[in-house]
Amino acid sequence: NKCVFPVAGYGTRFLPATKSMPKEMLPIVNKPLVQYGVEEAIEAGMTTCAMVTGRGKRSITDHFDISYELEHQISGTSKEIHLDSIRGVLDKAVFTMVRQREMKGLGHAILTGESLIGNEPFGVLLSDDLCLHDGVGVLSQMAELYRQFRCSIVAIQEVPQDETHKYGVIAGESLKEGIYRVDEMVEKPDPADAPSNLAIIGRYILTPDIFDILRETEPGANGEIQLTDALQTQARQGCVMAYKFKGKRFDCGSVPGFVEATNFVYENYYGKE
Repeated sequence: NKCVFPVAGYGTRFLPATKSMPKEMLPIVNKPLVQYGVEEAIEAGMTTCAMVTGRGKRSITDHFDISYELEHQISGTSKEIHLDSIRGVLDKAVFTMVRQREMKGLGHAILTGESLIGNEPFGVLLSDDLCLHDGVGVLSQMAELYRQFRCSIVAIQEVPQDETHKYGVIAGESLKEGIYRVDEMVEKPDPADAPSNLAIIGRYILTPDIFDILRETEPGANGEIQLTDALQTQARQGCVMAYKFKGKRFDCGSVPGFVEATNFVYENYYGKE
């Protein structure tokens, strides 16, 4: 029922825009990236959204709250319809917040959110990865798999071999089309050392024992606590599945991916909701 949103990063690839504006609040047409992610989580039944924030991220908290002044100013006007999507989100979800005081990697961000999750399975959604699908969303697809396998699940997609250094990469046994039992996970390997071209993207379902594993995980690539390293431990001790999801993914942490996503959403979705 819960989903962690690690939203404390600096967004340096979008400077100077992100000097005072969270990258998660950058709009794809007229909706911020983080709202797309929250809507995907709600669709999957994860209606408690745990935001792991940082300094300068106040606008994310404010976005998922009522703005009485704005509501009053546009009440009864033709502009009021533009608030329908965010009102729907606020009606369906509960938002909790905790601050990550130091940027020590994705694994550390998830560990920071432990107090908001407790001892239960949970989703993790990285807003940088915008995933769109005309059927059910990626987290919904993964939640259905979790009900079958009852273990941690990572979303994967094939990437060009020369881009493996940008991702966590998995190798494992193919159980059936698009589903793998993970044997090996490597964070940002050189193309020559990558075990495959199956890259992990920003969707996870994790079992709560991941918190104990993260506490014992030593800093890895870039001196950060890597979730990939903790998942590798979990795979050795038990089971981690990888799922080649259905849908289209945009890397909105990069400028080209952000522009591509904006154009795609404008051409295919804007004005049709």
